[in-house]
Amino acid sequence: MSKKNLGMKIVGVNKRAKREYEILETFEAGLVLQGSEVKSLRLGRISFKDGYVRFHNEEAFLVGVHIAPYENAGYAQHDPERERKLLLHKREIRSLMGKVEQKGLTVIPLKVYFKNGKAKVELGLAKGKKLHDVREELKRRTIAREMAREMARFK
Repeated sequence: MSKKNLGMKIVGVNKRAKREYEILETFEAGLVLQGSEVKSLRLGRISFKDGYVRFHNEEAFLVGVHIAPYENAGYAQHDPERERKLLLHKREIRSLMGKVEQKGLTVIPLKVYFKNGKAKVELGLAKGKKLHDVREELKRRTIAREMAREMARFK
């Protein structure tokens, strides 16, 4: 096995997640994929759009994540919008289900990557930000950036 396969290769990052949600906890889960999906992921062809995790019969599924079809797959194409099963321990699934049902939180994908040759997804237990929270954060960042520029100007 080469050193290249032992590392972690990030395929896609959900940039909207940190802007629209407050991340409380993170989890790592495996993904059940078809062959053409793996090939497409290795090319970085993923879009998180409105991705989230849905629970059904004590199983977790990744919903709303678009993995583009692989051009060279021939007749064995996959559905880009299909639900993909997540590989988590039962206790993790039960814990997440309880938190989502009781506290009104949601589980969203934060990033997809390959770790030791296996496709993994980092999930975040998240609480939605209100519109005024988002505006307040943008205002705070703008002020900090302007202050940094002024400080750099006088050095």
